[in-house]
Amino acid sequence: MRTLENSGAVVMAAAFALLPMLSSRSAAHDNHASYSAGEPGDPKKPFREIVVEMGDRFYKPKAIEVKRGEQVRFVIRNDGHEDHEFLLDSTETNLKHAEVMKKNPGMEHAEPNGIQLAPNKSGEIVWKFTKAGTFEFSCLIEGHREDGMTGIVVVK
Repeated sequence: MRTLENSGAVVMAAAFALLPMLSSRSAAHDNHASYSAGEPGDPKKPFREIVVEMGDRFYKPKAIEVKRGEQVRFVIRNDGHEDHEFLLDSTETNLKHAEVMKKNPGMEHAEPNGIQLAPNKSGEIVWKFTKAGTFEFSCLIEGHREDGMTGIVVVK
């Protein structure tokens, strides 16, 4: 019984430690204006399709240019041998999120600006670029970003 009580305490402590990160991230993304790179798109409206290949330690293309107000359907394929992800945000936000992921290995994303894919799988994200600037997509699985899994979207 003592072990079960200690296990419960550990689980509760971990949940409380994650709560600020999870609530701030969720609250921020409940309001579309809080996304750095724009907002989730509407798949029923016209879009340009861009295929992004993810391999072990690379994206292809590595740089994408879009117009402000443009809607894009990213078709993302993992051609690598490991799980990879595509997370579209500001560099600053991605770096902060990467630190959280280092503390929580195995963390997966269920947000409209990101997708994690197993090898040989594909998925898509529909995104509307409402803000001008340079934004980043990256793989935040530990070590992948550091090995070069980053790319940019320039919105003019």
